[in-house]
Amino acid sequence: MLNTILQLDGQLLVAIQSLHTAWLDPVVSFYTRLGDAGLLWIALSLAMLFYKPTRKAGGLALAAMVLGLLVTNITIKPLVERARPWLVWPIDPLVVEKDRNSFPSGHTCAAFAAGMIWLRALPWKWGRIAAPILAVLMGLSRLYVGVHYPTDVLAGAVIGVVCAWAAWKACQVYEERRSRVY
Repeated sequence: MLNTILQLDGQLLVAIQSLHTAWLDPVVSFYTRLGDAGLLWIALSLAMLFYKPTRKAGGLALAAMVLGLLVTNITIKPLVERARPWLVWPIDPLVVEKDRNSFPSGHTCAAFAAGMIWLRALPWKWGRIAAPILAVLMGLSRLYVGVHYPTDVLAGAVIGVVCAWAAWKACQVYEERRSRVY
């Protein structure tokens, strides 16, 4: 069963590689690199800390991303040790990754951890709409550039959503306890 899923995963990724176009390759490569080490999401979250209406969104997104980092890069990736797609399949990745482990996608996890918090906490409708779109695009970019399997991206998204939920719930518990004290 697992072998069948892994084969389908690889075949789907190889099929995605046939979608490459000369004009889109540099655009997607640039966007996916913005997610290196969570850079885009961390920078935006830190900027939100300086504006009172977005302070909660920024702080909770940072907390959710730290939790996601602990779950994906510190815990699951070293345990699973799934080889990057180009090491197994006939794929030429558009970007180079130093980490040879692919499961789950840390870029996708960070994008969804921040994006789901922003979906709930940003004061502007356009921001709440853009947040999940940017997260989905990050996950898709990881497939397009050939550094993750579809299941890596799916797992990263699920972990990111769970980390966002955990950060949100922890904040609610804290706020409820704080309001009881005063």
